[in-house]
Amino acid sequence: MGAVLFLLLFFGLLALGMPIFLVLGVCAGVLYWVSGQPLIGEAQVIIDHLNSPTLMALPLFVMAASFMRRGGVARALVDVASAWLGGVRGSLGLVTVVACTLFAAICGSSVATALAMGTILLPAMLERGYPRSFALGVIGASGTIGIVIPPSLALILYGIVAEQSVPRLFLAGILPGLLQAAAFFLWVWFDARRRNFPREPSLPLAVRLRITGHALPALAVPVVVLVGIYGGLVTVTEAAAIAAVVALLVSLAVYRGFRLSETLAVIAEGLRSAAVIMLIVACALAFGHWMTESGVPAALVRFTVAHGFSTWQFLLAINVLLLVLGCFLEVTATLLLVLPILAPVLAPLGVDPVHFAIIFTHNMEIGLVHPPVGLNLFVLSTISAAPVGEVIRGILPFLLLLLVVLGIITYVPVLTLWLPRLVFG
Repeated sequence: MGAVLFLLLFFGLLALGMPIFLVLGVCAGVLYWVSGQPLIGEAQVIIDHLNSPTLMALPLFVMAASFMRRGGVARALVDVASAWLGGVRGSLGLVTVVACTLFAAICGSSVATALAMGTILLPAMLERGYPRSFALGVIGASGTIGIVIPPSLALILYGIVAEQSVPRLFLAGILPGLLQAAAFFLWVWFDARRRNFPREPSLPLAVRLRITGHALPALAVPVVVLVGIYGGLVTVTEAAAIAAVVALLVSLAVYRGFRLSETLAVIAEGLRSAAVIMLIVACALAFGHWMTESGVPAALVRFTVAHGFSTWQFLLAINVLLLVLGCFLEVTATLLLVLPILAPVLAPLGVDPVHFAIIFTHNMEIGLVHPPVGLNLFVLSTISAAPVGEVIRGILPFLLLLLVVLGIITYVPVLTLWLPRLVFG
């Protein structure tokens, strides 16, 4: 009865256009009331779960991303990628893939990556004669790398909900993220040769080295984060705070993307983005607590074991489920809605939760670029004034590549687990 009520209420409120955090909060409140649990318990659950040191890393990484997006860091990364890829056909397309990968390794947000790179690279690609649909497709698809390359905000949330080590999850995302970037790079290189896209001029070695030196402060942020975490010097939350401070200093002192007097406005922008995420997290945690108490996960475990599902069948079914949910829900809502149900099923089926984290986040990557609710589609449509349909046409080849990479990640677990096992055993 509770599950039927939830489905009717959930999709009914979504259809009415209610924000996702309100949809989850209202659903949780109604389910608590119907089950006879006091609503004060919902508030206590939210407070208890939000009182998490690891969760504090999330708004701090969002703040760092806000500083870097406005501070000129993206431009420095584009310049260094352009310097080394000049002379290759389709240079700007290849630059987009490389620059998005580098920026993703700094900010941890797919939407922020697509927005920052789209603002810089889209006008440049159109000016050089690239088809607009191609330019939109490569920027939107490459932006999704931000959700799996550390420091990934989605992996931080996964670690909190599934009670997994965030540093271990960060390591697990590196090779799959690089595989995705390599697949995009090869496709752009092939398509550029096939369609005779322009080349950017090749620069002398001295100029390349000078541009690279100018970009080194931008690359200091991921170095500080990863060396601090894996060197055992700081926790994930402390690394996020250091990243925000370094990003602010680099933006103000080196690239001067905004003035000191504008700092509060940039901080306010970052706080708004973080507040949206935290509201969704709070409401979804309340719903997840009710779901756990209702016995639905335990029933799913019994059903899965009783019907003899093999591991590959279970993973295939979950991939299909997540791809369908990605048509309607954004990343944070999908993770916080589904993960509390699925997490208890992993151990009986022998699925490593770290491996499953990357499968889950890669599905959410795909959700960012497939219709009808892919956020990257609407971000690029907004900044380019192009119809969403045109963005979708450009994204289709990359969407197929994402599905191929999903299959590899799902059924070749060593790709995900090799680095965490090498470092942590």
